Amino acid sequence: MKISVYNEWDHVDKAFSEGGDNVVLAWDGEYRKGDIIEFSGMIPGKYYVVKVDAAIDPALVLVEQESVMFPVPFYEKKTSYNPLAFWGNRHYVSIRSAADYEIKGYRNLALNPFDQHEGTGVYPHASANVETRGEAVFAARNAIDGCIATLSHGEWPYESWGINRQDDAEFTLDFGTEVDFDKIVLYTRADFPHDNWWVEATFSFSDGTSEVVHMDKKVAEPHVFEIKREGIRWLKLGKLIKADDPSPFPALTQIEVYGKNHN
Repeated sequence: MKISVYNEWDHVDKAFSEGGDNVVLAWDGEYRKGDIIEFSGMIPGKYYVVKVDAAIDPALVLVEQESVMFPVPFYEKKTSYNPLAFWGNRHYVSIRSAADYEIKGYRNLALNPFDQHEGTGVYPHASANVETRGEAVFAARNAIDGCIATLSHGEWPYESWGINRQDDAEFTLDFGTEVDFDKIVLYTRADFPHDNWWVEATFSFSDGTSEVVHMDKKVAEPHVFEIKREGIRWLKLGKLIKADDPSPFPALTQIEVYGKNHN
């Protein structure tokens, strides 16, 4: 495998490292607009643990292509990340093959701090039919990045999935493979009185089933639903019903899905 850092304009490596099943790139220099971190030499259908920056948690991901490009975020696109990420003149990036115990263990199947707004063949992946004003701080990917700060909205650590006031808003989580789970957890944003909250929502699953859930106003505690399914490739969160409150701004800070791979 190989990790490369280059600029999209000239494709000249600023730094690179290559090896077998465990590659670490530690390099001195500054990221510039247009820089790309590329992971290559992977085996499609295999699990890897990727750490794209020292200030971002490692991600256990299923990769379905031989290479993945991660454009280094700048300006507005960086607002949903820790301000220390991709900053300074010394950087740490790594990728390794995941161990069997990591792949087969009971875990949060939704978690992916490495997820990108555009689909890249890396799973789990979050998407939505609407994101508030198209801003990075309200993108669907924020709901699976592991950050559960609910008491404000906007830049990190308060990034969330925002629905742009649309009643037909729908969030999709694609696991990339079939999974079994027994619990779904939602952290809804709680920047009151700016925010509203949902009193009802519907989970729809790839097996054709669905589950209606009810919620109340929570400040920092999660909504925990004991929902059991097997052999599920994706789920959708939709039919979101707001509380009778003047605010038009409910939002999802984080979704967690606890279980194991199906096979």
